[in-house]
Amino acid sequence: MRISIEHKTTYRYHGAITHLAQYLRLTPATNPSQRVIDWSVRANGQLSPWRDAYGNLCHTLVVERPTAEIVIMAKGRVDTDDTLGILPPDESGPPPEVFLRPTPLTRSSTSLRAFAEEYRTLMNSDVIAGLHEMMLGMRKVVAYREGSTDVQSTAAEAFENGAGVCQDHAHMFIACCRTLGMPARYVSGYLYDGEHETPFTASHAWASTWVAGLGWVALDIANEISATERHIGVAHGLDYLETAPIRGVRSGGDGDEEMDVAVRVGATAQ
Repeated sequence: MRISIEHKTTYRYHGAITHLAQYLRLTPATNPSQRVIDWSVRANGQLSPWRDAYGNLCHTLVVERPTAEIVIMAKGRVDTDDTLGILPPDESGPPPEVFLRPTPLTRSSTSLRAFAEEYRTLMNSDVIAGLHEMMLGMRKVVAYREGSTDVQSTAAEAFENGAGVCQDHAHMFIACCRTLGMPARYVSGYLYDGEHETPFTASHAWASTWVAGLGWVALDIANEISATERHIGVAHGLDYLETAPIRGVRSGGDGDEEMDVAVRVGATAQ
């Protein structure tokens, strides 16, 4: 499947900023499940490409002149294959054991640990079946509800509230996997929702768990499915903060910034 993506982010400031530095993780990499045909990242500032410790393709954006608006556009086309959500070891990144480390967003709780332990026996006998059952069990107790959390919400908070979005489902699943001694990482990217007439208009997130002898097994907990050819991975890390499309600091500007994000994902002919 060939998927086209446009991701436009606009920042507006009430007063001109004098300096801005941002890390952009907006570029997908080619791997066994996807091949980047063409891709570009543009912004009204100086862009410098680099790779982070996980092998993600990144840019640093620096703006050193007064401005009241920053526009960042990432766009391109990617061919995808259905690998049943399985990716082989990533030789450009760290060893899987790195992804056992908890973070503030993925730290477990008594309730989450108890939930994960319900699946330990099944994991030990059939790890793939166990991962899928844990995903389905999580969605039974934690509903998908927009606006129920924000980017600072933790896995434990979302689990106690019984509601969250794709970011929260990924964080909770990762916390459970790490409780069971299984490395798990957060994946940010896009999802083409081909069942609707109009393209999916948001970025997406899912979790990927390391299974020895098989590789990274990606599960879209929010949608209760394995990752398919409709999923385009962009960045992976320990949690959302390490894969956020845009993070940075600025000087100047009066009051809070206004941010407008427009994402368009659609299928095109090959």
